[in-house]
Amino acid sequence: MPIATGKPAPEFNLLDDSGAHRRLSDFRGKAVILYFYPKDDTPGCTTEACNFRDDYSAYQKAGVTILGVSPDSVESHFKFKSKYQLPFPLLADEGHEICDAYGVWGPKKFMGREYEGVLRTTFLIDSNGNIARVFEDVRPAEHSTEVLDALKVI
Repeated sequence: MPIATGKPAPEFNLLDDSGAHRRLSDFRGKAVILYFYPKDDTPGCTTEACNFRDDYSAYQKAGVTILGVSPDSVESHFKFKSKYQLPFPLLADEGHEICDAYGVWGPKKFMGREYEGVLRTTFLIDSNGNIARVFEDVRPAEHSTEVLDALKVI
């Protein structure tokens, strides 16, 4: 179960696609879109990332930072980011500790097979570091528009 709105967002210290350390506290004073996705360079994850990329100027105008998180490696993130020219950091959570902290690691089903993995979820974190909104059961093709609409309300 993801963290509820109004709660402080768990701090993290993860390596990004360039190998640099990124901490949530580094972005204090700015709103953050922290989106969790299952795997680099898969159809749904690519659609979601490219839509955030295509809408990136609107996020910049709103003063919002986008951070993508998956259990993939730094190297995988580097290739994915380069291939699709993504303008925002991708964070490597290889041991899924941050996925666990945010409550987005759990049981999934695909083609009749059950396994544990990332539940596609996005958190809008306010400038004080609190969860302002949680987006669960994200539909990749429509998600960036949904987040931008939510930013107009918040």
